[in-house]
This record gives sequence, structure tokens and C-alpha cells, in this order.
Amino acid sequence: MAEISTLGEFGLIDHLTKNFVSKNQSTVRGVGDDCAVMNYGDKRTLITTDLLLEGIHFDLRYVPLKHLGYKSVVVNLSDVYAMNGTPRQVTVSLGISKRFTLEHIEELYSGIRLACEEYGVDLVGGDTSASVTGLLISITAIGEADEQDIVYRNGARDTDLICVSGDLGAAYMGLQLLERERQVAEGLKDDTFQPDFAGKEYLLERQLKPEARRDVIAELRQLGIRPTSMMDVSDGLSSELLHICKASGVGCRVYEDRIPIDYQTAIQAEEFNMNLVTAAMNGGEDYELLFTVPLTDHEKVQQMKTAHLIGRITKSELGAYLVSRDNQELEIRAQGWNAFNNA
Repeated sequence: MAEISTLGEFGLIDHLTKNFVSKNQSTVRGVGDDCAVMNYGDKRTLITTDLLLEGIHFDLRYVPLKHLGYKSVVVNLSDVYAMNGTPRQVTVSLGISKRFTLEHIEELYSGIRLACEEYGVDLVGGDTSASVTGLLISITAIGEADEQDIVYRNGARDTDLICVSGDLGAAYMGLQLLERERQVAEGLKDDTFQPDFAGKEYLLERQLKPEARRDVIAELRQLGIRPTSMMDVSDGLSSELLHICKASGVGCRVYEDRIPIDYQTAIQAEEFNMNLVTAAMNGGEDYELLFTVPLTDHEKVQQMKTAHLIGRITKSELGAYLVSRDNQELEIRAQGWNAFNNA
């Protein structure tokens, strides 16, 4: 019998759903993208869901409940934006263990409410249940888009340009900071220990309170750019690049010196003695948008304030490689987040 961890999240999903055939005409796109797509009229409905488990996806020893509620919503909205859509509603379902009080759940919902207000989405339902294993959060986001505007993972073509928004690796460095301070605190008997995060605020914010990049979608529309493929960077740039390459039947070249990295991320990587590019390529949880555009949009992409040109799409037989600063080609491997390896 094969171990689930050897398949990974996406391999497991492919394995379990490969024999499911859509029977309804309203199902335009099912499993295999950031959102499912349904046709219920003039617009297309986008639906995505995420399951967050205490001890796997978050640690309440250093994650404030309000931040957790906010982040839980935002990571789902990010998937809707990754389809070039607009989120409209969310549902929230919780599994709650006995150690949580009403005040705890109210604090969680204060973050959920803040995210709904910030992104203009409505909370329209959900469910609650008792849990024997801690806190479980399941959120479904519902969005909409015109059929011609939807961007899938499988549209990248040879000679397309590869772009990514924002910067990469900061969320991972924020997680490493939190884990280090947690370990230090556990090793001390003095309960008054206060971690020192001065100058690290950006890294912590990227980990604890990420934002969905609706501003990138707005700028793409303003410049008249329609990506040929798009994903959000949740599991790491390496993993997302390979997903696009596999879905589109292409290869890629990404250039090390073009990967956007914040100064604080670089400083922290040096402090931790970590390889900076490895952290940026594989860290995950950045929730930036990775997208490809036709070569003819090169001048438009150069005008973008929210995104950076980092590489190009090639023919499939040329493979997927990172080109180092000294012009060495290193094969890109999916080394990002895998929940089944972290359980």
C-alpha cells in the first residue's frame, strides 16, 4: 500500500477524483484548478474551499485568534482572484474542542468579520460541530467572473512571460521567527519571557495577516492584460510553477536574479544561515499571484507596479529550470508545503 505522504496533496486529489465524471451541464470546471467553475447564467460562479487544522496549518501558541480568522478568509479569497474573478460570499464551518470558550470563538470571528468588511464579501452560512482534536476551520469562498475573463492554469504557451506579484519568502521567514521564539520560551521557566520582534514586523505580518492581491487583478485590467495562466503562491513558487507547466504542457526558465525578495527577508535568511533563494522558491504562504502573459504584452508588464517579470515559458521537452546568477541551470523541484509530510 502506498503512503499518502508520497502522493502529496495534489497527487492524492488526482488519485481520488480521477474516475469522477461531471454529469451536469452547469459544471464548467471541476477538480484541478484554484476554483471550480459553474455556469448558472450570464456570469460564471467560482467556488473554492480550504480546510485548516490546528497543529497542521496553525499553532495557537503564537497565532492570535483574530489573525487566524482573518487569514482563514483571505487565503480562500486569494484563490478566487487567482482565477481572475471577484469574491462575493463565504461560508464558515468550525470544529471546536472543549478548551475553547465563547470569548475565544468571538475573537476568531472578529477576524473573519474584518476580512469580510475589507474585501466586501458576505458571510452567508456554515456549520459548527464539537471536535476532539482541537480547532478545525473550513471556509468556502464563492465568487463570480465573466466567462471570457476566467484564467486557468492550463493556458501558458511557449514564449509567454512569467510574472509574480510582490515579494517571496517573507511569510516563511516570519514562521521561522515565530517557531524560534516559541522554542526559546518553552526552554525557559520564566513565564514573563517577551520575544523581541523589533524590525521584523513585515515578516510577521506576512505570516500572520497576509492579504489577497486584488490590487494585482485591478492593475492587470487597467493595463488591458489578460494572463494566459495564473495561480496564487500558497505552497511555494517551485510547486506553483510546476503545476502551471504540467497543466499547460510546457517548460519554463526562471531567473534567480529576478526573483523579488524583501530586504528584511534577506537579512533574516542570513541570520538563520538559510539559503535565500531556496526560502523564496519553496517557503510558501506568500499568497502572491504567479501568472503568464503573451510576449506581445512585454511593454505593458514593464509598466506594472505590483508585479515583476521573472522568466519565460519554454517547450515542454526543455524542462523546468532555475537559471542561477552564474548562468547554471538547476532543475526546479516541488519542495514546498505538503500537509501530509508535516502531519
